[in-house]
Amino acid sequence: MSLHPLLLATAVEAVLKAGDIQMASFGSSIRIDKKGEIDLVTEVDLAVERMFRQLVAERFPDHRILAEELGAANEPGPGGSCWIFDPLDGTTNYAHGLPVFSASLALEQHGQLVLGVVYDPTRRELFTAERGGGAFLNGAPIRVSSAQGLLDALLVTGFPYDVHETVDEIVGLFGAFIGQAQAVRRLGSAALDLCYVASGRMDGFWERRLKPWDMAAGGLIVEEAGGLVTGMDGGPFNCRAGHVVASNGRLHADMLRVIAEFEADRSRDRTL
Repeated sequence: MSLHPLLLATAVEAVLKAGDIQMASFGSSIRIDKKGEIDLVTEVDLAVERMFRQLVAERFPDHRILAEELGAANEPGPGGSCWIFDPLDGTTNYAHGLPVFSASLALEQHGQLVLGVVYDPTRRELFTAERGGGAFLNGAPIRVSSAQGLLDALLVTGFPYDVHETVDEIVGLFGAFIGQAQAVRRLGSAALDLCYVASGRMDGFWERRLKPWDMAAGGLIVEEAGGLVTGMDGGPFNCRAGHVVASNGRLHADMLRVIAEFEADRSRDRTL
């Protein structure tokens, strides 16, 4: 499909501006608040989101916005255009001075993701994709890896903010994958995790209890790089479903098998 050039230009401009704001305060003393026991928000998250909302209001006043920090008053129904934005994906890393974070932005039209951009300002890496147009890193095409089996695979995952209450579930599945993969990483930015699958740096990714802004852009980028993205139950990818498995495609059935076997074992243990 062909999108209006201003849409991609606006998306790229927004995440590049987000990166500038992020880097201007990175490593300095900033205000950090808590949305939950371990769920942080910084003044940078808020500044980036305000910048983005103003940009969209000026250029596309009829578009809705679904973003992380300033409420969901504009969350859309099934029709129209909706921007799905994470102003700072990897806030905990950012707050601790760890340079693994990004800005993630997707455009949804009539319920379908059509555009995704993710920007890592520390590495100056811009990942982009339009539906049907391929995926790119700084303008160069990217493709998923050619790994054939889990024993050859470098996987990546994340832990949800309720991990303290769900340690057995989250760490248990992490261990199940460790037992079958070459290695497993946990980086702290789901958007970058997905982009790393798209670019072949990682071979597969799974995570549960995500928000739409965590995975909308990255999910499309993986698909356009030739990968496969589904729910953890194997169903179609839905950025509002809260869970995702992304892979180079070759590993997907094995990843879903590990998840299904782990869930079956947990269910059996609960009944004993």
